[in-house]
Amino acid sequence: MYTQKLKIQTKPNFREKLLNLGANNLTDQELIALLLRTGNTKKNVIQLSKEILITLENSKITDAESQLHKVFGMGESKICTILAALELGRRFFGIAGQKISHPSDIVPLLRHYANRKQENFICVSLSGANEIIATRVVSIGILTKTLVHPREVFADPLTDRAAAVIVAHNHPSGTLQPSQEDIALTKRLVDAGKILGIRVLDHIILNALGEYYSFLEEDICFERSSN
Repeated sequence: MYTQKLKIQTKPNFREKLLNLGANNLTDQELIALLLRTGNTKKNVIQLSKEILITLENSKITDAESQLHKVFGMGESKICTILAALELGRRFFGIAGQKISHPSDIVPLLRHYANRKQENFICVSLSGANEIIATRVVSIGILTKTLVHPREVFADPLTDRAAAVIVAHNHPSGTLQPSQEDIALTKRLVDAGKILGIRVLDHIILNALGEYYSFLEEDICFERSSN
């Protein structure tokens, strides 16, 4: 007689985490996993959620459905669940069209990028009335830095016919102090924006503690209005 050892696979309980800690304490990937509930034959729910997150970050809201259809294992039911969640969020809390009175107003809207384990460089396109047109992840870097070129930053704002942009990135290390590379990049973006006719209003650094650093507020690379 022998005893067969059962292989127990633990499954993260994101529902319990949400109920105990609140939805704002779940990462984007965990929220997607909670919506999906299951993975597919090739990927578990965590892996599938990561692929969907990357897909959504690189898609416009108008073509999200077509892009989700390209993800293996995403059937109609899963796609409908994701699209319904996106639409509800857009209707009740959508940031498109929201007016920005000061560049720091964008900080609460980008909080969910602050706890990423890699640097995410984000660009927010603004209209002439300082209303948000779109928010996009331009680049995802390694643990300590991301490499960004001005042409990548301004490609979509040009298509948006944006009048201005606010750029931001997170520091996984937790420090808010900009590196020399951050300062040099900001100068390049400001100069490129002047040539293209798209103002760069600020560059903001976020960390997981909820703090932020504003190049504009610190008078680095930007000249604040005397008004």
